[in-house]
Amino acid sequence: MFTGIIEQLGTIKEIQPIGSNLSFWIESPITSALKVDQSVSHNGVCLTVEEINQSLYKLTAIQETLEKTNLSDLKVGAQVNLERCMQMNGRIDGHIVQGHVDTTGKCIELNEKNGSWEYTFEIDQQFCNLIIEKGSICLNGISLTLFNVTGNTFTVAIIPYTYEHTNIKDLHIGMKVNVEFDILGKYINRMLQNRN
Repeated sequence: MFTGIIEQLGTIKEIQPIGSNLSFWIESPITSALKVDQSVSHNGVCLTVEEINQSLYKLTAIQETLEKTNLSDLKVGAQVNLERCMQMNGRIDGHIVQGHVDTTGKCIELNEKNGSWEYTFEIDQQFCNLIIEKGSICLNGISLTLFNVTGNTFTVAIIPYTYEHTNIKDLHIGMKVNVEFDILGKYINRMLQNRN
């Protein structure tokens, strides 16, 4: 379980294809605090630390994960948003995030607003009922608030701190982001479907 508040950026140092899977070696300032078998969110994807070697750690994304996320697009040198699982003894600053990516979205517009940034995304039509005005969404592991929700598009505003401390600054038009919809909205949607 996560909150969508990014702790650090990690840098991909090596990618190893293993059958239909990809293993990643990542360098990060939080590596020394990690342990094998720990869950860490990588661009919003919950993955397990398998091995640690000094400032590097290894994890593997299986084919199912690669097909539903943007991890297969990553290259050596790319930065990923990192968040360790939340502790139940403090505030939840974002919203409840599982690290279970629902789909990817595509950036279709980017506007610099003299000190902040607005990104507009398009998602598959089947997910329209999971986005609402001023609702929560997790993009590449970042907890954000939606606005300008129209059909299958929505916009998020990025403050300078988030821009500087996450990989959202590397995003450009046409790129994919990992999308996790609000868990409460998913449960409510499912209950309503079962009523009909």
